[in-house]
Amino acid sequence: MRLEDYWGVGPKTSDLLETELGVERAIQAIESSNVRVLSNAGLSRGRATRILRQANGGEGMAVLATRDTRSVYKSLLDLASDYAVTPDAGDRIRVMTPVRSPEEATDRLDSVMDAVTSWDDLSDAERESVLAAFEEYDGSERTAVETALSLQATETTEGAFAPVAEIDQSALDAAVGALGKLDGSRVAEGADDELDRRREQLTAVEQLESGALDVIEAVQSGNVRNPDEFRESYVEYVARETDIEPQRIRDATVGEATDATDFVGGSLRELVAEQRETVEERESTVAAELEAKIEDARDAIDAAVSAVNDLAVSLSLARFADEFSLTRPEFVDEGFAVEDARNLFLATGNDVQPITYGIGEHGVAGPPKGDRVTVLTGANSGGKTTLLETLCQVALLAQMGLPVPAERAQVSMSDTIVFHRRHASFNAGVLESTLRNIVPPLTDDGRTLMLVDEFEAITEPGSAANLLHGLVGLSVDRGALGVFVTHLAEDLNPLPDQARKDGIFAEGLDDNLELLVDYQPRFDTVGKSTPEFIVSRLIASANDRGERAGYDVLGRAVGEAAVQQTLSSWAEEQEK
Repeated sequence: MRLEDYWGVGPKTSDLLETELGVERAIQAIESSNVRVLSNAGLSRGRATRILRQANGGEGMAVLATRDTRSVYKSLLDLASDYAVTPDAGDRIRVMTPVRSPEEATDRLDSVMDAVTSWDDLSDAERESVLAAFEEYDGSERTAVETALSLQATETTEGAFAPVAEIDQSALDAAVGALGKLDGSRVAEGADDELDRRREQLTAVEQLESGALDVIEAVQSGNVRNPDEFRESYVEYVARETDIEPQRIRDATVGEATDATDFVGGSLRELVAEQRETVEERESTVAAELEAKIEDARDAIDAAVSAVNDLAVSLSLARFADEFSLTRPEFVDEGFAVEDARNLFLATGNDVQPITYGIGEHGVAGPPKGDRVTVLTGANSGGKTTLLETLCQVALLAQMGLPVPAERAQVSMSDTIVFHRRHASFNAGVLESTLRNIVPPLTDDGRTLMLVDEFEAITEPGSAANLLHGLVGLSVDRGALGVFVTHLAEDLNPLPDQARKDGIFAEGLDDNLELLVDYQPRFDTVGKSTPEFIVSRLIASANDRGERAGYDVLGRAVGEAAVQQTLSSWAEEQEK
């Protein structure tokens, strides 16, 4: 296979990878989703991530039908990767993609939930020990073996830790010593005393060669009287400075020399060459011995690399799940429902109201069953868009085989997820591009989840109502599941069978004149946009009499009685 056969690898990228890695290693990095190797070769981390997503999950990437769906997908992976126990684990999380079969999603989910249970069972001290074991892991075989030994020392052997605990510890002990002494074909310092001694001798004689004139002066200072005495004085001096045996120094002296400079320079060059050869011979011997030890422990090393890599990812996802109290979703055939779902992009806290919602056939208590499409209506700032985003989060996480932010979730697999936020651009170009994004998934064969927000924001209300009514009908006809947020619910009558209208309601103003909203939709009920609450807030916070008079006019337009009731209720609360 050629490098350019992979998505995103053009001629320039191919040349870069081939130069830095070679074709075989580059392909191996792509097939194994190794972001670190590609980025070290010169690709930006973002580009490497995009290439690997397409290379190893291209079919799943097709699930992300719109820019907004892809934005939620990326934000989820960025959030999850914040809990990675190693940089490599974070990279592997970022290249995860949705899958299209519940079996594949279930396999990944089993692994993650096993890790969640294992992580939950650890004490705080045990968690610290496990995280410490990963601190020095850099993806190399040596650090994989060291991490495996450190994990075995924590005595965490159950569940997700079992593959590491089952590796032969004695083989790992033997491997870690050999791996630590060998870096490629180079033997590390301290690995062999004889090799270290020869290297020191080589360094010493190289220093003498670079300062040959100083050697001549030192030898001549001994009052030598003839060439033979000069030669012997040279041998004694070099032996003293380098700890090389005198006979080896004699054997390396040149036989013919015109003067002292020629003799010393030539002899030192010859000695450097011979000493370098002895270093290479010894290093080759030691390297062969170490490689033999590594080969003897190859099964344990490979097991450590695989187990540590997989455990790092699983524990990272377990920490993510633990932080946000994520739960295992259930896969169903033709439905999508959540109980007490939370949006992961909102600040966590007691003020976040969980939502129960559902479409299609499901077993979650509360939402009606059988309606494939809903039209969601209600108050401005009522959380309708947040609800759509929450459903998108649940759908994507479940389809990536990950736990979801809900007490319970039933999810059917989608071939395409169409999430479209409200974009306040009112022109024909935006309308056309939007339709090009959201209609084709409905006309293709496959299962589609439609999550469309305020379609009317991109065209005039009359046309928007007609188009939205058509989209609702098309979604039902094509067997899609969908939630459409709109303020035009009254203009969509009659809805097709298997479609209903739900509503979110505002209930007044709090002490700070903020809108009080019950974010839980009421089923089969049209919500109100409640402009009287907004106008009431403007009246109550007006800076002067003239400004208030202007808002009073608007209050009479939207319903004077409702505005007065809102202001009275707010005033009563202020007095309490």
